[in-house]
Amino acid sequence: MSEKPPAPGGLALIESLVNTLDVERGTDRLGTPEGRAAFGLTEKDLPAARELRESLRAALLAHAGHPAHREVTPLGDLLARAPLHVTVDEHDGSAALAPADGRSLLSRVAGAVAEALVAGTWTRLKACEAADCLWAYYDRSPAGRGRWCSMQVCGARAKMRRYRAKGT
Repeated sequence: MSEKPPAPGGLALIESLVNTLDVERGTDRLGTPEGRAAFGLTEKDLPAARELRESLRAALLAHAGHPAHREVTPLGDLLARAPLHVTVDEHDGSAALAPADGRSLLSRVAGAVAEALVAGTWTRLKACEAADCLWAYYDRSPAGRGRWCSMQVCGARAKMRRYRAKGT
């Protein structure tokens, strides 16, 4: 996992949510009161929040061209439960899609996805292909073909594994 600047706009919420699970260390920040508070969640909200997190991770893996790490509820099915409506700014006439219920995590994520779709940044949010990482990151590479959250850590490990496999 890498210490890069957060993803732009609403994608930072999604990146942050996906990264509440540290696969390498086996820790889940949603399992702590502080972690839940950061997303406005209660213990009762945990199953749905974890389901959303893993569906988002599967979509982010797909953005990077990787298969889902496990069977999950399709993200589209979850986001369909969070209707959006069009808002128009009365001063400049700009329009945006906003969640009908801006308080729930699902609604905030749906709004963030809509914002990223309009901005053309949705597919730049990816998940690291390393099975022991799966960290969400925003791909800032010019061609948008990043595969790992960090070339220095996960990328280097993958290249070393390939190198060693050739030697045997």
